Amino acid sequence: MQRIGAFLAGLKGAVLPGLLALLAVFALQLSGVAALASIGNLVFDSYVRAEPRSYEDAAVRVVDIDEETIRRYGQWPWPRTQFAGLVDRLGEAGAAAIALDIVFSEPDRTSPARIAAQYSDPRVIEALRRLPDNDAALAASFAKTPVVAGYFLTRDSLVVVASPKAGIAVSGTPPDTWLPAYSNAILPLPELYAAAPGSGFLTLQGDSDGIIRKAPLLARQGAQILPSLSLEALRVAQGAGSIIVKTSDGSGNMAGGGAPGVTSLKVGQFEVPTTRAGELWMHYTAPHPERVIPAWKILSGEVSPAQMAQQFGGQIVFVGTGAIGLRDLVATPVQERELGVMIHAQAVEQMVLGRFLIRPDWADGLERTLLLLLGGILALILPRLGATKGAALGLIFVGLVVGGSWLAYHQYRFLLDPTWPLLAVLAVYATETVVTYAREERRRSYIHQAFDRYLSPELVRRIAADPGQLELGGEERQMTVLFADIRSFSRISERFTAHDVIRFLIGFLTPMCDILLARKATIDKFMGDAILAFWNAPLDDPEQYANAATAALEMMARLKTLNAEKAAGAEPWPGEVKIGIGLNAGLCCVGNMGSAQRLSYSLIGDTVNLASRLEGLTKLYGIGIAVGEDLCAQLPDFATLAIDRVRVVGRDAPEEVSALVGDRALAQDPGFRTFADGHAAMLAAYRAQDWDGAAAWLESAAAEAQRLGVAGVYALYLARIATLRSDPPDAGWDGVYMAVEK
Repeated sequence: MQRIGAFLAGLKGAVLPGLLALLAVFALQLSGVAALASIGNLVFDSYVRAEPRSYEDAAVRVVDIDEETIRRYGQWPWPRTQFAGLVDRLGEAGAAAIALDIVFSEPDRTSPARIAAQYSDPRVIEALRRLPDNDAALAASFAKTPVVAGYFLTRDSLVVVASPKAGIAVSGTPPDTWLPAYSNAILPLPELYAAAPGSGFLTLQGDSDGIIRKAPLLARQGAQILPSLSLEALRVAQGAGSIIVKTSDGSGNMAGGGAPGVTSLKVGQFEVPTTRAGELWMHYTAPHPERVIPAWKILSGEVSPAQMAQQFGGQIVFVGTGAIGLRDLVATPVQERELGVMIHAQAVEQMVLGRFLIRPDWADGLERTLLLLLGGILALILPRLGATKGAALGLIFVGLVVGGSWLAYHQYRFLLDPTWPLLAVLAVYATETVVTYAREERRRSYIHQAFDRYLSPELVRRIAADPGQLELGGEERQMTVLFADIRSFSRISERFTAHDVIRFLIGFLTPMCDILLARKATIDKFMGDAILAFWNAPLDDPEQYANAATAALEMMARLKTLNAEKAAGAEPWPGEVKIGIGLNAGLCCVGNMGSAQRLSYSLIGDTVNLASRLEGLTKLYGIGIAVGEDLCAQLPDFATLAIDRVRVVGRDAPEEVSALVGDRALAQDPGFRTFADGHAAMLAAYRAQDWDGAAAWLESAAAEAQRLGVAGVYALYLARIATLRSDPPDAGWDGVYMAVEK
């Protein structure tokens, strides 16, 4: 046993460096170091390559002005009349939208009026000027077909303003600061821009390594929000009148552990999840020739009108340039050289099919929790395991993190970054392996550092002086037990991230424990949001009953001030927090419980179980503090009210349950004494089946019951009386309530 004490005393020397390494990794993650964050992108790239999106026909086609088209119809740029013929044929085939990944920002040099400038003969000039303008012909084609004109956004000093063709409504805080901002636009010619039913930006911006992992769906120029070519094509295809942008506060989803921003877009019948910057995570397919049709086949008439209607009717058609010298090439996780128009087309496919990669709003919180949890576990356990077993445990953690990340992608298409939890595991393992030599020098100091966190200072001093006290065993004592629990904690946990739940519990438990320790309690354990504490061990406490009652009342009073203080503070606090407290007294066995490998100074016995059941009854009766009959008998100077005889779950004998409503000062108040006497008379009448007499008091004293915090008890008895009047109890009814829940 002395070896155990020496080991525990020296444990801190190995644990602390590991925890510091863990905190350093955590700080790096919070600071968002770009070089390390990019590792996660590479992990996501490997997932997309390993399991790309399966190609499905989503009514999206790409018309490619490829090398063969240029060979047949001449070099680019073509006369606008020729391009108008392409647009007209797609429109006649019934295309739902024709999105152009081409910007016609300059006038057609082959227009008759421009050619006229090259001649001096007035008759030739006049004849040419009477011919239709090529740009006007293309504008006419735009006006009669569902064309979406493309344009570029830039950050240079020239200021040309783009404007959306449809309204963009924002649900929540306007996303002005979250969207990528641009100062200038390169637009099509004014007559073309005005004639097109839709318009969207073509600009694609990769990550720091140049790879396009996310397709921007929104951007802003000043305060104006603009849609991308893909988003606008989907809107025009449906004939939707507007695009709805939902932000985190507007949708009710604040990013767990992350910043606020855009959460989703709604266009027509489609809702699209986005990043906070209004981007769509791209889940690329492998190359599929089925979605691409060369432009020459349409222009040459090789595809008959019937075939055109079959291929393009109701389709969203993107027109792009794949010919060498014209192509707009970008890098993606699956293709080193991909046409930019294909990014827009695949973005629409995802939106139509509902096949999304999602970086959940709780992902940051989960990754930080895993970072701290796995790193913390390894930091605490590694000194006991040694390097070899510690390496095995570290490999298990690595496998769990990587396997869980892949499984989340494979099953749900969630993007969960394993990088930071893995770095935490590696950092902790490397650090603790290096500093294990310091373990022996810090053995005795560790006892104070470690045990102070969960044992009373007096017990720690005893163990430090005599490690033999860590032996298993216990003694029977007359003790007082307190069990406190937060009401509706599951709902609170559901609302907060794991990180915020921990911060809330610290903010709640710290002042509660300060009160308990000030009243000479020993805090046994925390069970999530619950506290188990006791009096009269390890040291004698002649005032244990009064100390317990006073501590419970002070905890309720302190909680009221906490609710008021935290409401306006920055710390997470779920509105009005309520607790229930169960108090009981009786014989308990207290001492070092557990196994030869792990000890806990704790207590067991029926007294403890009943305290837990009493806390559960506070919910039923709507009271704050429920007291068992043995303890109530020891509190003659406190303001208590008997509320019921209850047969709790797991016990055959009924228990007289009382509510602790105040201290000695309230107990001496004449008004309270009068109320307490009337309350006792009401209980006697109820148990004697004098329903009228009991009900009369319950109704007349309702206001005072509300003031004393027992209004729930009075409402419950009125409901019981109403039931018993319509369905009288059997003979031999003793008025004992049978509890059905713990």
